[in-house]
Amino acid sequence: MGRGKIEIKRIENATNRQVTYSKRRNGIFKKAQELTVLCDAKVSLIMFSSTGKFHEFISPNISTKAFFDLYQKTTGTDLWISHYEKMQENYRRLKEINKKLRREIRQRMGGDLDDLNIKELQALEAKMDSSLVAIRDRKVRNLEERHANLVFDLETKLDQQDGIVESEGYYNEAANGASNLHALRLYQIHHPNLVLHHGGRFGSNDLRLA
Repeated sequence: MGRGKIEIKRIENATNRQVTYSKRRNGIFKKAQELTVLCDAKVSLIMFSSTGKFHEFISPNISTKAFFDLYQKTTGTDLWISHYEKMQENYRRLKEINKKLRREIRQRMGGDLDDLNIKELQALEAKMDSSLVAIRDRKVRNLEERHANLVFDLETKLDQQDGIVESEGYYNEAANGASNLHALRLYQIHHPNLVLHHGGRFGSNDLRLA
């Protein structure tokens, strides 16, 4: 008995569909290899399964690049023009962004202000104010971290010197330093133009205008 004809439609069962794909793919690749050997043909096959797996066959007498170059030359088609145009557009966009950033940096340093109108100057002033607030907040957080580290160091020293009378002087000195830092932090919040310059572990602190 001869084989019955198979109805050409999508195989619903996923397992059967994958088995059929593998068998027919191998059959096509075998035919492509025979064409290459028997007829000295240049053959290229590219396949993607329904699960996204990639399979490729290309004649050993030609590279993939040479094959596509031959295809472009024969058909008069440029396969890379759209990709090149996208790269050029992306380059122009990045170049414009870089130009704007450089101009903004110069403006924040006091340059290139002649061409700005009132609204642009006000917007620049608002940006600088917000940046100044962010810098002040960061300084306050740094001061809080230093204060926390100082307290942690104090507690560690006291744990190591538990029961030693001589530690009392160290405790008083460190406690006064921590208290002064806390008071300085509160004062700086109300006077943000002041910047703390710390001179050492428990050394002197110098207040200067920012």
